[in-house]
Amino acid sequence: MTAKAEPPALEVRPASKSASNRIGYLLVSPYVVYNVVLWFYPFVWGFIIAFQKWNIISPEREFVLFDNFVAALTNTQFWNALSVTFKFWAFFLPTVTIASLVLGMLLQRVNHFRGLFIAGYLASYSMAGVAYSVVFALLFSGNGLINKWLWQMFHVRIPWFSDPRIAIFSIGLLVVWKFIGYYGLIFLSGLQAIPRELYEAAAMDGANGWTRFWRVTVPLLNPCFTVIFVFATILAFGIFTEPFMITGGGPLGSTQTFKLLIYQKTFENLEAGYGSAMAILMAALSFGATSLVRKAIEREVVLS
Repeated sequence: MTAKAEPPALEVRPASKSASNRIGYLLVSPYVVYNVVLWFYPFVWGFIIAFQKWNIISPEREFVLFDNFVAALTNTQFWNALSVTFKFWAFFLPTVTIASLVLGMLLQRVNHFRGLFIAGYLASYSMAGVAYSVVFALLFSGNGLINKWLWQMFHVRIPWFSDPRIAIFSIGLLVVWKFIGYYGLIFLSGLQAIPRELYEAAAMDGANGWTRFWRVTVPLLNPCFTVIFVFATILAFGIFTEPFMITGGGPLGSTQTFKLLIYQKTFENLEAGYGSAMAILMAALSFGATSLVRKAIEREVVLS
């Protein structure tokens, strides 16, 4: 009886460095092309337009150096947009942070069907801005369902979007509703990463629930707070859909955000250079505000 032939041994050799590089370049090439076509090229082109006077329609463009930037900085609409952005940010940041933290802590206590609750709260985040803006505009209108309920219960009607003093805050409430599920999920992931032993040790040392929250939970959630503060700051400078769909920047310019002003100057007034210059100024302000927020609250969390 003849012995069964052994199969030849397989020798696995690592791929050459050049081959690995080619594979890596191939895998990242779609992302690189996407950024070049949809981000880098428009950014460079917009930067060039910011130094020119162009009405979009005419092929002729006039080089005006820094005139567009000077015109933007000396225009009261620019400073009004900055004021509106600050009001929105000052209301939205603490409101959405507290609400999403409470939601995250409540979701942590859910033992059954937690995924169903998470999906339900995330539904608002996945909803199109145009769709929910139209719905809320009808709900909060003068004769809308909310005001009818307030009148029946308390004999009060609130001019949610028609009063310049509260219009931007009313829009802020809608945006809080949209992002509370997303930010709450971020807090939930941070809460689940905190070791239970820390709470047990703090309880053994006599710390009550409030003390454990401030001395254990809040410090260890610093990365979550940092992410949400940064996201909220960027969103405050980039809010557009809600004021565009609901108020159009009114009443009396009380909801005229930076992006809405840029849109109006560029596509309604056909001042492309002016709009590009304002977009660059807005981007610089957004970057500076984000950097300040990170420097103010970001801390290194070390578990010893």
